[in-house]
Amino acid sequence: MKRTDKYLTLLGLFFFLLGLWHLCRFSPAATNVAPQRQETAKILLVPLDGRPPCRQFVIDAGHIAGLAVTPPPNELQDYYSQPGDTEGMKQWLSANIETSQAVILSIDQLLYGGLLTAREKEKTPAERQQLIAFLRQLHEKHPAVPIYAFSILPRQTPQDTIDGYWERRHLLAYSRLKGRQAEGLPVSTEELQKLEAAIPAESLARYLSHFEENRLLNEELIQLTKEGVFTQLVLGQDDGEPYTIPNIEKKQLQQYIHQQNLPPDKVFLTHGADEIALSLLSLIQNRRAGFKPRVLVKYAAPYMAQRIMPYMAVSIDETVKEKIALLGGEETTTAEDADFTLYISACDKDTGDVAARKTAVKQLKANQQEDAPTALVDLSKHFEASETVLPLLIEADYPVNNLIAYAGWNTTSNAIGTALAQASIYEACRQQTEDRQEMIGLTAANLTFLQGRILEDYFYLKDDIELVNQNLKKAGYINTADLDLEHNYRWANRMLQNSMQQHIASYKQTKSARTPVKFTSPAGDFTLMMQDLTAELSYPWPRTFEIWLHATPSFAMPSEK
Repeated sequence: MKRTDKYLTLLGLFFFLLGLWHLCRFSPAATNVAPQRQETAKILLVPLDGRPPCRQFVIDAGHIAGLAVTPPPNELQDYYSQPGDTEGMKQWLSANIETSQAVILSIDQLLYGGLLTAREKEKTPAERQQLIAFLRQLHEKHPAVPIYAFSILPRQTPQDTIDGYWERRHLLAYSRLKGRQAEGLPVSTEELQKLEAAIPAESLARYLSHFEENRLLNEELIQLTKEGVFTQLVLGQDDGEPYTIPNIEKKQLQQYIHQQNLPPDKVFLTHGADEIALSLLSLIQNRRAGFKPRVLVKYAAPYMAQRIMPYMAVSIDETVKEKIALLGGEETTTAEDADFTLYISACDKDTGDVAARKTAVKQLKANQQEDAPTALVDLSKHFEASETVLPLLIEADYPVNNLIAYAGWNTTSNAIGTALAQASIYEACRQQTEDRQEMIGLTAANLTFLQGRILEDYFYLKDDIELVNQNLKKAGYINTADLDLEHNYRWANRMLQNSMQQHIASYKQTKSARTPVKFTSPAGDFTLMMQDLTAELSYPWPRTFEIWLHATPSFAMPSEK
């Protein structure tokens, strides 16, 4: 065993023993609580791909809602660059839809075998028509089962099959100029001509045909929605910028939807991709409960609303508005009219506004004292801990379990969509649950999801990912997005587990994590405290970009004296 590995193992053992001593010495008498919910419906999920945000998050959020989210077997699912079994997925869907109350369906998975494959592969018109025919037949056989489908517009980044360094740079520059030109902004005709001359004709044709194929596919899906095959269709826009060719396709689709006279509750365009299935689960729950979330939106600083964050084509404010609308909700202007508050911090150290984090702490504490349910979106321009609010909240002993949702995912649309979906599911259930034990189980399930997001979005994505990447690069492994399953992938997993377990051992002993929180509901008031927190962790794909994390917090109701 290497000296560093021995050190990390001993340090982890020390923190474990320290935590055990702390629990024995300081934990009050309490009644243990299980995050269990009575399942009231089965939802079939064909996820965008096998990554946890697209698959596991939806299953876990289903536990909050009391919905049994059922994904396809792992052997049918894609794995990294290996596409899923599309024919097997169709057979599984046909065999299971009859016993389900709704379907959340990724078109990219069913047609291409997942998002990564959809970015690279083309399908013929005949293959697209085969899928359209299958979907029509599926609806004809099971007309009572609503299908919530979603499809993703391609991102501006050229396909990996176009691998020349200058080709890719020229294509991106060309895309940006064409995007500006389409918006009526002045561009250099000479520069456009130079780029067209520099890009091999075959590469330019392949790049442009990718968007054309996707546009034709989405128009066919819109027609299916008009026919009633889909209860709702959501078109998501993958990583983008304000002026690029993907925005041209989006405008064309907006015009087509308008021509078909379809309202947003039938066809909805949104920015983002990975979080859409979770948003659709929330929409399903909202419709089942007759719940239309009223959301009060607050910012750590007013100007943050207009900030355009990395990988986004629109401002934070526009993203918030569309994500609320996707859930069937509305923005309110007062706390009295709101079901919950969506609090957003989006700091950029280059502008010197990290001081706004202190304002955020004060405002979040005020919300807590006013018993205002609050979901926190903790964004950072450079994806660094120094730009986030959570460490200051922990330092200030803010009871983190008072939050009804937390998200600090790197892409703004992902984080906002995830936090809103979780908060909406929880509030829809909380306001209608009259059985006290069900309410306690609901709250524990929501806190379990919350702790998972805190561990991944803050402790991993803002700290440990950099540690793992740096160590891999020091050892000579430059490409952390394509790990070797037989060598550095295993080492990366050990580093992930050791470093995260140290974070967890320290974090779970903080006053912020352990402070009991009082909850109110139609079923009566009760108090919960987190007594312990463990987690299983690994890399689901051979890259460090995301982790599979199963958080297991243990909650108890302190004994009343």
